Amino acid sequence: MEQLAILVDESTRAIVQGITGTHGRIVTKRMLDAGTRIVAGVTPGKAGEKVHGVPVYDLVEEAMREHPEANAAISFVPARFIVDAAIEAISAGLSPIVITAEHVPTFDALKIVNYATSCGIYIIGPNTPGIYSPAKCLLGFHPLRFFGKGRVGLMARGGGISYEVSGCILSKGMGISTCVNIGGDRITGLTFAQVLKLFEEDDETDCIVIAGEIGGTLEEETSTVTKPVVALIVGRTSPSGKRMGHAGAIIEMGMGSYESKVKALSSAGAVIARNPSEVAELLLRLT
Repeated sequence: MEQLAILVDESTRAIVQGITGTHGRIVTKRMLDAGTRIVAGVTPGKAGEKVHGVPVYDLVEEAMREHPEANAAISFVPARFIVDAAIEAISAGLSPIVITAEHVPTFDALKIVNYATSCGIYIIGPNTPGIYSPAKCLLGFHPLRFFGKGRVGLMARGGGISYEVSGCILSKGMGISTCVNIGGDRITGLTFAQVLKLFEEDDETDCIVIAGEIGGTLEEETSTVTKPVVALIVGRTSPSGKRMGHAGAIIEMGMGSYESKVKALSSAGAVIARNPSEVAELLLRLT
């Protein structure tokens, strides 16, 4: 077997929560086509059905009894039901758990993240397109055409900027070891600092890209690593106090501005790119 990628790889065996919904069905097909090993789906009241050949159960506990090899989950459960679904998956010891739901109330997100942290479980999201290790495992809905297998670790909040950056990297003959989208909400499970540490320790990652955005302090909380880091911060011209895009993309009291992020990342040793094309050019020079 190949060396483990961060968070997901060929050994990942996933359970899909909310698999029978329209979005769950569509993305399950995409994940299967990408080579992801999906062993079970969960939708209360739908036990006995199959989605693209994947057996469906009422509860995660029931799915685990039949498929004890399961070790990860992705959820397409609506925000109003996400706490119960997440607690089910956390209690089963599944990790990582990708939560795609948007508009998860802050208190609910805190409850999920705190419980997961106490159990040693990685949460990716909420409000995330997921995680993708090309040629190994997709737990999300990344458009595969923008990604090639390689040795660049890529982290971002949402999907759009990471797809564009990965496409530029691919055009220069390089590829991605793993793309981790931590989520666009104020409260997320995994942070940039945690993902950076995972990439630093990963033998299959030679260099790292942080595709950040204005708002919040996640980029400013990253620390120095030994591997080359290229950072791109979008939202340079966004006005202070105005939310732009993601719920977490708001500048408040001087924190989270383009200037403060660039200063912090530069101090940590990152090289700053002005656009996605320059990210790829800088990677070529650094590696």
